[in-house]
Amino acid sequence: MSAIFNFQSLLTVILLLICTCAYLRAMAPSLLDKNKTGVLGIFWKCARIGERKSPYVACCCIVMAISILSAQ
Repeated sequence: MSAIFNFQSLLTVILLLICTCAYLRAMAPSLLDKNKTGVLGIFWKCARIGERKSPYVACCCIVMAISILSAQ
């Protein structure tokens, strides 16, 4: 089943996208800062969410990891 139809997989993909974009912006800020609008602006917005809401994102990652490990 794809991540679009499985809610837990969709949340995992979104959390990974937010964490990856925040990490990329921390390592190479010019890479994401030049694309603030348009389709590639989604990555800049995900980086902003990862930076500003980092304690909440970290808690969500921990909860998601525990739920994935306990489900298997």
